[in-house]
Amino acid sequence: MFTGIVEDIGVISHLDNNDSTGGTTMTFAIASGSPLLQDCHDGDSIAVNGCCLTVTSFTPDSFKVGVAPETLRITNLGSLVDNSRVNLERAVRADTRMGGHFVQGHVDTTAEILSVTPDGNALTFRFQPKNRDMLRYIIFKGYVAIDGTSLTVTKVNDSEGWWEIMLISYSQERVVLAQKQKGDTVNIEVDMMAKYAEKSLAGILGAGNDDGSIPLLEKMVQRALAQKQ
Repeated sequence: MFTGIVEDIGVISHLDNNDSTGGTTMTFAIASGSPLLQDCHDGDSIAVNGCCLTVTSFTPDSFKVGVAPETLRITNLGSLVDNSRVNLERAVRADTRMGGHFVQGHVDTTAEILSVTPDGNALTFRFQPKNRDMLRYIIFKGYVAIDGTSLTVTKVNDSEGWWEIMLISYSQERVVLAQKQKGDTVNIEVDMMAKYAEKSLAGILGAGNDDGSIPLLEKMVQRALAQKQ
């Protein structure tokens, strides 16, 4: 579990697309003196551009992760090259302030940057998701994790299939999104609370109910009718 508050920027120092296991290993370097790995252990989780990955080995200023083929297919990690910059966040501790929102590190889809527009000292980004179904979880003033950064939605257009966020000057210096341009791809994780709410509502309405059971809403109607008889 993560908060979407980026702790550090990492740089790919080595990329092995055919490691000893036949998979992909990425090595990320961090700035000397960074606290990111001070309490690290093999097997710890670190979010890389919003993807929860497992540390396989580390030094004081670098760490390695193994990346599964499925992860490369559904995230923007497959487009990373040597010297690519990424957002990094350690898994949240129980005593950590929740400055962002609950982020699982499970990318739902990628999105294309449609535009970047200056607004004073801020930047307004417009995104279009690869999977348009994800738009139903994007709401005005709701949360969305973009490359692992917790951001607030400032505008949504469901008919045209896009939403916007504003990146303040403080964040521009601390996350990789500020350096991205129109046409670039970002990882998207929608607010998991929206998905839980949707499934709960589907159970009440009986959507996808194939087991012959009576949904709660129908039971309520039947009870109301019975009381009137």
